[in-house]
Amino acid sequence: MALEINDSNFEELVTKSDKPVMLDFWATWCGPCKAISPIVDELAKEFEGKAVVAKCNVDSSTDLPIKFGVRNIPTILFFKNGELKDKLVGSTTKAVLTEKLNSLL
Repeated sequence: MALEINDSNFEELVTKSDKPVMLDFWATWCGPCKAISPIVDELAKEFEGKAVVAKCNVDSSTDLPIKFGVRNIPTILFFKNGELKDKLVGSTTKAVLTEKLNSLL
């Protein structure tokens, strides 16, 4: 299961992470978000110990979407050494997400 990131734990779990981080911005009412949610959870298991795979609910954490200019969901951000390295907007495939994560390892 993907790690839950919010406004209060972002700094500790993403910025200070010694592993690459994939952060999925989502909402319960978003159809495409629901479609990729199982993929995100699968990647969390597959990359356990190598990368952090996390989700941020835009309805309960409002500061982070504003900080990163998230205007559409799903938006997936990729971080390495606390820095934003890549961004995907909209639904995507497991292969694309896997490739992006592998490129940060």
